[in-house]
Amino acid sequence: MTPETLLSYQLPLFDGLRPDDLAGIPLEVCEQSLSAWQTLFHQHDSCKDLYFLLSGSLMAVAWTAEGREIVFSQFEVGAYFGEITAIDGKARSLAVVAKTDALVLAMQRHSFLALFDRIPVIRNRVTHNMAGRIRSLTERAIELAVLSVEQRVGAHLLRLAAGQGAMTQGTVIDPAPTHAEIGGHIGANREMVSRSIGRLTRQGLIKTSRRRIEIVDPAALADLLA
Repeated sequence: MTPETLLSYQLPLFDGLRPDDLAGIPLEVCEQSLSAWQTLFHQHDSCKDLYFLLSGSLMAVAWTAEGREIVFSQFEVGAYFGEITAIDGKARSLAVVAKTDALVLAMQRHSFLALFDRIPVIRNRVTHNMAGRIRSLTERAIELAVLSVEQRVGAHLLRLAAGQGAMTQGTVIDPAPTHAEIGGHIGANREMVSRSIGRLTRQGLIKTSRRRIEIVDPAALADLLA
């Protein structure tokens, strides 16, 4: 792939770069289509490519020995992922699964490492992104250790509302995740999440309908975490 073609995707990792900045770097990159619920790569896979999400929805998941799914992250269009394996050369720690039909851009490891080594702005963006993810995972680990399931559900709903750019009375999460999806994010099973959603509803903190959750009282919901 030529530098011009790669930059034409307008991916945030390459924001502000020009074709000349990528000159001389071998860009082994290709598009790959995924169907809904198709696995891009499995946990413990040895593939070492870096990926960019061009369209659709993907999530990074792990499965416990009992078969329970734990959702670690979901990717925004334009985001890249798989950089940890691309950097250290070890097997994948998580699987990535398409929630919808999706299109990704796959970059071979040697191309990513060349960009990482030769272009400081890319190296800085990757390392800052990794630092942010470590902080986020640390926060989740603390939540698992000290918060009840009901508190973790409340925290997750507040994060979803904040992700939509709103944290006011009447904020609506639409489409809302299923109870199983929430459980995957917070380390709880669907039944525990359903009970917690019911209690939050009875307390007047949220209102729910099919694939829709309204944050009735965000301040009181946040107080649950204190």
